[in-house]
Amino acid sequence: MVTNWDQFLLPYQQAVSELKVKLRGIRKQFENQSERPPIEFVTGRVKPIASIKEKMSRRHVAEERLEQDMQDIAGLRIMCQFVEDIYQVVDLLRRRTDLTILEERDYIHNEKPSGYRSYHIVIEYPVQLVSGEKKILAEIQVRTLAMNFWATIEHSLNYKYQGAFPKALSDRLQRAAEAAFKLDTEMSEIREEIQEAQQYTPKHNDGTTGSPARPSKEE
Repeated sequence: MVTNWDQFLLPYQQAVSELKVKLRGIRKQFENQSERPPIEFVTGRVKPIASIKEKMSRRHVAEERLEQDMQDIAGLRIMCQFVEDIYQVVDLLRRRTDLTILEERDYIHNEKPSGYRSYHIVIEYPVQLVSGEKKILAEIQVRTLAMNFWATIEHSLNYKYQGAFPKALSDRLQRAAEAAFKLDTEMSEIREEIQEAQQYTPKHNDGTTGSPARPSKEE
């Protein structure tokens, strides 16, 4: 039984704080190497007590099994510019030794029926407390800015309709999700075309690129 929620949630709050610093550090390392970082920004939160209790009731999670059965009490969200950045971030997380990946769910190319897209990773993370080490579960969601925009709006509407969207509205949300993913795909293709064009742009002796300037008629 949880007798003191503040004390119970303290390790989760510490984990979120530490992981935000570490994940933001990935972006900083890329910038220091003058490389484009795959991470745009990172956010994190500990699930509010009311939300924990609601989910316990909805998912029939016993209080004594809360630490083992609820994976998203601590939640991190990594935002990326492009879909391919998501998989680069996932690969970077797989290679880390300060956390253990327990589960991966790819909702990007296997989207949910609602149209929701994101990459979910459940990790086990060791928190150092004065009483010793405590391993907790946390969920990391990796998504593009477009995916996050759709998910944020859908989540806010979910509260109004309590998950039971009218059929017409549900269909429109699905179409909007597809439009967001098409935008992601289009932007990735545009970036690839620009990168290919840059590779074949001739360089002048002074280091500039582009075609040589044409002499004016006066010359």
